[in-house]
Amino acid sequence: MLQLRPTCEHCNTALSPESIDARICSFECTFCANCVDNVLGNVCPNCGGGFVPRPVRPEHDWKGGNHLARYPAETMVKHRPVDPATQAALRERLRGVPPEQR
Repeated sequence: MLQLRPTCEHCNTALSPESIDARICSFECTFCANCVDNVLGNVCPNCGGGFVPRPVRPEHDWKGGNHLARYPAETMVKHRPVDPATQAALRERLRGVPPEQR
């Protein structure tokens, strides 16, 4: 089950469980849409993968007890600002390689 991390790892912007601005990679590294688009260039600084919108966990128990109250979002913040030079080098290395082929 997704952790639904509470903030962007780079800029530390709050990302509530219902946020449609949260982006994750396959390892659940979590960033805001602004950082993914304008800082990271859709390249995860931790694994080199791409990002997708993070799903929103249902707030209400529509079926089977699977809802936010039963499975709450993570509260531990991972604030790891990205080094611009290191990210630029990684982006250059992966330039032209689509996220689904990384």
